[in-house]
Amino acid sequence: MKKKILVMLIICVITGFSAFAAGQQEAKGEMVQVEPITLIYAHVGVEGAPQSRYAEEFSALVNEKTEGRVSMKIFPNSQLGNVSEMVDSVKSGSVNIAHHDFASLGQLVPELSVFSAPFVFRDAEHAVMASNPKTSPLLRDLNKKLIEAGKMRIIGSFYRGARQLTTTDFPVYTPADVAGKKIRGVPNKIWMTMLEGMGAIPTPVEFPELPTALMTGLVVGQENPLTNIYAAKLYEVQDYVMLTSHMQSVLCTFINEDTWQSISESDRAAIEDAAFEMSQRSLGWAEEADGKIIDELSAEGVTFIGEEEGLDLDAFRSQVLEKVNMEFPEWTDLINQISDIK
Repeated sequence: MKKKILVMLIICVITGFSAFAAGQQEAKGEMVQVEPITLIYAHVGVEGAPQSRYAEEFSALVNEKTEGRVSMKIFPNSQLGNVSEMVDSVKSGSVNIAHHDFASLGQLVPELSVFSAPFVFRDAEHAVMASNPKTSPLLRDLNKKLIEAGKMRIIGSFYRGARQLTTTDFPVYTPADVAGKKIRGVPNKIWMTMLEGMGAIPTPVEFPELPTALMTGLVVGQENPLTNIYAAKLYEVQDYVMLTSHMQSVLCTFINEDTWQSISESDRAAIEDAAFEMSQRSLGWAEEADGKIIDELSAEGVTFIGEEEGLDLDAFRSQVLEKVNMEFPEWTDLINQISDIK
């Protein structure tokens, strides 16, 4: 508690200094800051993890592109609160900028949760293009609703990787192979719907209890990005990894609207360019990490099954989207709009 109070006091000092330093003057009809401004940046990722790398490199790139006029003070590892607290803080303006899963903003604009739905993206590149306001007409429209409902806007996205299916003792090539099997799912409606669409019996298990649940047979499979599978050593109790890529994990970067409007138009454009460049960098990070993990786990005896090995992705995609359209009919048009983004 004392630590959190101290952190909030630091924020007050920085925020006060930033407001003072960002004195503005009008130039040709545009309000521009004449002194550097420091933004408070919060996220829940631990230090050293990809989320922290993203925040640090994004901050450095923004500082470079704005020639030092915009800098960021980063608070990782939930220092400024959990996800819901962080979102509320950006809404109020006590935190200027943050990043997290699109679904975390679903409480403000329910349609944004569609970016967390399964099989809505063709591949990783499509996920990044569809989730960035520079290239996504849908997101630009939803940003208008987010500004109205939450006093914030999404300015970029960060690719975390694709989620893959793993099982114990049996390979999976079609939905029939997983039908009736207990597969661990995130305790969330969209995850339950996805696994039901695959034909499995979705079984909620918190992530810290997952290794034990797999060892005891409470569940016989699960799904996660390869980085999580590797970090939690789930490969020690799972024999097969199916490269279903059923969910492309994309986090959004969002900023308080009053903060955004206090920044000059030219620097806002520079920040948007930095956010887009970072989304492209994150694609490379995920590809490199996944490649290393596949090589290492294959050497450990784990069997990877992709389309070349007979995995019927079309069958999985068809069944899951049919179930999603049934459970979330309000998403049908949104999914079609995402599909149209090139």
